[in-house]
Amino acid sequence: MTGHDVRGTLPEGLGDAIRATAEEIAALLRGVADTSVAVPGSEWTVGQAAAHLAQANELMADIAAGQERSYGDGTPQSLAAANERALADFEERGAEPLAGLIVTHAEAYLTAAGRRPTDGSGIVVTPLGTVSRAVLGSYLLTHMLGHGYDLARALRRPHMIDRTRVELSLPFLMTAMPRVTDAATTARLSAGYTIRLWGGARFGVTFTDGAVTVTPRPPARPDCTILIEPVTFFLMALGRCNPRGAIARGRVFARGRKPWLAPRFPGLFKAP
Repeated sequence: MTGHDVRGTLPEGLGDAIRATAEEIAALLRGVADTSVAVPGSEWTVGQAAAHLAQANELMADIAAGQERSYGDGTPQSLAAANERALADFEERGAEPLAGLIVTHAEAYLTAAGRRPTDGSGIVVTPLGTVSRAVLGSYLLTHMLGHGYDLARALRRPHMIDRTRVELSLPFLMTAMPRVTDAATTARLSAGYTIRLWGGARFGVTFTDGAVTVTPRPPARPDCTILIEPVTFFLMALGRCNPRGAIARGRVFARGRKPWLAPRFPGLFKAP
């Protein structure tokens, strides 16, 4: 393992996934002559998305090192505003320099994480609120995968999301779900969901009069069990995948006492 060895301080496989994802994103960018290409479904160009990734990796590395960094208040509106301010203050849009920065700051995160316990002890403040140190690395990986997917689509190259990386993203996604619930759509909702990734992890999401609880253990008697292909789950969670299209392609199935609750589930959340 190159750089600082984080085995024993991060969950198994997470450090390798962070490093590999950063390097694969950098490989996408290297050699790109025109970074003004639009990112599908976004107002950003390739250069802006890559600059945002470089800045976000630096932010996560600083947080892991114990620095306090203010970046919005966790709401989608404040995060969008913070992103635009940060991009306005950072003019680099060249593919090669940004590729290098994405890798350098990911390595800086791993170095900082290797120097601090990440067994769940300690709380850090992130753009989506407070999380444990154990979840911070999962956040970094999730963020890189989401924007790495966007860059791959823009450049018409294969993306780097797979089952293993999706499961490593789950600690952050489960932590974030209650914070991105859409109050307008969950008002007065009472329902229990089991989410099962094909061939892998499962967890529970329970709504009680609109309030949501996410637990590693599914409810004993869920109203609806959603079985979903892992990459589809990840893209849907980050707002990169149309739920109805995924159902039509056979990537999502539902069962239980109230299977009709499944199509409603993605709309209960608003990805920042």
